[in-house]
Amino acid sequence: MMQPGREKRRREAADAVVARLVIGGNHFEVLVDPAAVQALKDGKDLDLREHLPQDQIYKDAKKGDKISSEFLEKQFHTSDVYAIAKEIIRKGEVQVTTDQRRAMVEAKRKQIVDYISRNAINPQTNAPHPPARIAAAMDEAKYHVDPFRSVEAQVEEVLARLRPLLPIRLEHVKLKLRVPGQYYPKVIGEIKASARLVTEEWLSDGGWSAVVEIPGGIQTEFLERLNARAKGQIESAMVK
Repeated sequence: MMQPGREKRRREAADAVVARLVIGGNHFEVLVDPAAVQALKDGKDLDLREHLPQDQIYKDAKKGDKISSEFLEKQFHTSDVYAIAKEIIRKGEVQVTTDQRRAMVEAKRKQIVDYISRNAINPQTNAPHPPARIAAAMDEAKYHVDPFRSVEAQVEEVLARLRPLLPIRLEHVKLKLRVPGQYYPKVIGEIKASARLVTEEWLSDGGWSAVVEIPGGIQTEFLERLNARAKGQIESAMVK
């Protein structure tokens, strides 16, 4: 019976993509999990130990032509496979199958839609656009998502294509909150996780008041979450 670790690596190898970097005519390739490629291309830091099916740098991954540690040290000034793999993935090209690319495009498209829905509003109503409306407008605008570019790098391009179709702008809003003192411990974690505290003070009646800044698209969801924790006792008002 195959051990779980070996079985996991075999599955990862079957799903892996090839990242390739060419330096001075020399090819450096690594097999890597597609999800890790997206994270690194988005500028995130990631421990590759769980994302490389084979801890090896190749001249030709398909043929299994390995590169010696000595040559890697000469080219990258380190023989650390994970550090070299990160450089190859971030700076190089990634070869994916049609199905893999389709899945990566869809995942990045969802991230873009979610980002815009959370951070943008309809300036005519000051309300967020639902994700389905944004997704439909992206389809209508025929925007082609690049799976290897970050969400932030593509958002402004998407918004430029959406503005002829939707009244929309990225915006943060300020809310003044008043919380009865007994509910402060129940809501403060949620507030700090979702908002930026601008000012805060304890009131003479034992309540807590604060001005917070949040992405415009999440204000309804944000207040619903707070009121669910405080039994509907949160008072809120928009601050201009």
